[in-house]
Amino acid sequence: MTNRFTRSTLALLVTFGLVFGTLAGPAAARQATPVATPEASPVADVEPGGTVDLDVLFVGAHPDDEAFGLAAYGQWNEYAGVETGVITITRGEGGGNAVGTEEGPALGLLREDEERRAVGSAGIEHIFNLDKVDFYYTVSAPLTEQVWDYEDTLDRVVRVIRATQPEVIITMNPAPPTHGHHQVAARLAVDAFYAAADPEAFPEQIDDEGYSAWSVSSIYQNGASGEGEPGPDCATTFVPNEPTDTVFGVWRGTVSEANGGVTWGEIALEGQRLYASQGWAVFPDAPTDPAEIGCNNFTLIDSRVAISTDVESTTAMLENAIVDNPRGLPLGTQFYLTTDTFDVRPEEAFTVTAHASVPEGVDVSASTIDLVAPDGWQIAEADDLATQQADPEAEPAFTVGEDGTITQEFTIIPAADAEPNTRYRIGASFGADGGIGVTGEVLRVAPAVSGVLEPLPDIAQFQDWTESSNVPHLKNLILPVAAIAVGGSRDLNVIVTNNSAEEQSGSVTLELPAGFEADSATQAYDALAAGESATVTFSVANMDETLATSNEGGEEGTYPVTVTTESAAGSSVEQAGLNFVPSAVVPMTDSVMVDGVIDEGEYTGEPLDLSRVWEGDDPDDAADASGTAWLAWGNDGVYVAVEVQDETLGTVLTPEDAKRHWRTDSVEIAIDPLGTAANTSATFKVGIFPTSTEGSPQAYRDADAYQGPVAETAPGFEVASTLSEPYTGYVLETFIPFDALPADLDPNNAAMNIFIYDSDTQDRTGQSRLGWSVWNGVQGDTYRWGKTTFEGYGADAASPVADGATAVTGSAEVDEPVVPLDVAQSTQSPQSIAQSAMDGVPL
Repeated sequence: MTNRFTRSTLALLVTFGLVFGTLAGPAAARQATPVATPEASPVADVEPGGTVDLDVLFVGAHPDDEAFGLAAYGQWNEYAGVETGVITITRGEGGGNAVGTEEGPALGLLREDEERRAVGSAGIEHIFNLDKVDFYYTVSAPLTEQVWDYEDTLDRVVRVIRATQPEVIITMNPAPPTHGHHQVAARLAVDAFYAAADPEAFPEQIDDEGYSAWSVSSIYQNGASGEGEPGPDCATTFVPNEPTDTVFGVWRGTVSEANGGVTWGEIALEGQRLYASQGWAVFPDAPTDPAEIGCNNFTLIDSRVAISTDVESTTAMLENAIVDNPRGLPLGTQFYLTTDTFDVRPEEAFTVTAHASVPEGVDVSASTIDLVAPDGWQIAEADDLATQQADPEAEPAFTVGEDGTITQEFTIIPAADAEPNTRYRIGASFGADGGIGVTGEVLRVAPAVSGVLEPLPDIAQFQDWTESSNVPHLKNLILPVAAIAVGGSRDLNVIVTNNSAEEQSGSVTLELPAGFEADSATQAYDALAAGESATVTFSVANMDETLATSNEGGEEGTYPVTVTTESAAGSSVEQAGLNFVPSAVVPMTDSVMVDGVIDEGEYTGEPLDLSRVWEGDDPDDAADASGTAWLAWGNDGVYVAVEVQDETLGTVLTPEDAKRHWRTDSVEIAIDPLGTAANTSATFKVGIFPTSTEGSPQAYRDADAYQGPVAETAPGFEVASTLSEPYTGYVLETFIPFDALPADLDPNNAAMNIFIYDSDTQDRTGQSRLGWSVWNGVQGDTYRWGKTTFEGYGADAASPVADGATAVTGSAEVDEPVVPLDVAQSTQSPQSIAQSAMDGVPL
């Protein structure tokens, strides 16, 4: 059960260990990217009616999603002749507009033009718009998949891949809680990476349209999770949070000879400023001190080719796919590993299969595939090819398929002391035609029994996707959290899974932070069958109402929770967290007058602090930006009064342009009438401007159940405002009819939030975002909105208090959302039409 190693193989595997981290799991090393100096290479022109053959394809959701990789794409083009293209699923019709009044399809065409000019700075000439709608900001991947029609969009992505035949795909982060459009763009890219190579996927593209299945070499996520320092060594000093991640860095300080000696970071920044409609024209200058210039980072998702170990190359992540390595495998060779399971157990065998294919004419008669595993792990393998040729009855080392693909299976037995809940990397090498390539596969040692906090619905859906798309290594990117309100209680469900081959019994212990208590610290589970899961429920209550809430509480907004699961086979520890949201009692009133003045006794409830910053710059002081709100309810609706302190009034918009409120001074009010909304399409959200060029306040529903001007979407809505003179802030008063809400109000479970958007400039860009219950991106995170109890409302039919995202039995149905679907089509874009005529890729 020992491996055979030639000296060159052993040396290369030592390099593999240095580059990807030791196989036992300490921090992975990084690829260096020194300044490149060869002559610049022009971007290849495409003749009319021809086809385009791309090297790299970025897949994003909106114009500007590719913007923070431009420095890498530009230097690859200049110094290696690499041609990059971009898939943009939407034209960004739902974004703001800092340069005009265009919206909808007109804004989409404007943003397409911005994108084409911006990426042109990096030598990118090909942008493929898929004509899906940018309906509004959401953190919900399920909503995005529904609106976009996931299967139809995947069809379009696969078609572009088969038409342009890139070797490398770069995309976004597929995991929550990022922008839902970004999540889905990344998932589409991953699914297309596999589907494009499968002739059974979208066969009409092959049978009717004349395309062929295309096998992309590698796919990367733009960005990386970890810590590092800027400077020329930023690629090699970056430490990933997950040691088994393979992360490449491309230094933005590389000098462009073709552009007069400025850095690619400076060129990229000038390109980013061209996304002016999004307020990016005001971006500060790029640093010029090399010690302050950072890297563009890319994290490997999957690869069909050997992974570079060349720590001296600025194009390391492109090697073996686009860039030839003289010491490596012949360009065009595929080499990768698969396993029959992601989760493995100590002393329980699993199978690793090595896959290799070489270009026609490459001799593999003396080739071997060698594996390397962590210390103490056993590897069993077949005889080598030479032995097989000498003795035809010997166990075959290689299986050669009809397509020439070589496969070899290995049996691996993890060590008895392999650490549970730890990821490991299996390494492999393959030699052919005088060169050697290495690859690896990540797996996890699972505990005998694991207990994890039940994930939120969107996270559960993401985890299901990682399994169905065969990328389970992406699954554990997110800390599971649950929201609990000040003075409130809720059930916390722990999902207990038996990963062993035998029935297990034991216990689960919940370690809570100070100020929170469970009905029982430990709960038992009994006779859990092998491979099965069960739910253990704890009732948790907040006992200290003075604890800090929102992003000010706990560790960066999360109070840590430890889940320890015991069994006869050992113990497992998992981390989780509590998001502590504020709460308020909303009193009834019959005395509020919506006049923009808060009179004494008009609002009898406790004031709400709106001064917590959740995005942007910290205000200089309370006078710069802060606020307070009061709530009340009457027979027909909800009253909200907001007093804002603000030193400088931002851009005053015309009534016609009073929308996309985050561009200037405004207040946003959000109501989830049932407290159970999975996303904002089941809520009421309104952006309110304290004044306009006509001197009156304006309001526009945004990113909710019915987006649009309140006169159309919320009949009976009222707003009044007063601005102080001289200006030191403003007061808003609003009345929101119950009839405007997407469901009947649940008085015990409704959730609300109020945000202040502060702008001190005249360029239609905001600088700070503040609010009541706040975390980054919270305008879309309904489960983290503040808890509200409407005192005395529906007293004869009050519902039970529900947990954060738990449907209330017998609660009112939610109205079907009206999602904006007005979208620019490529057939309406002269630029898209011209490109299609040039590169032959259909619109």
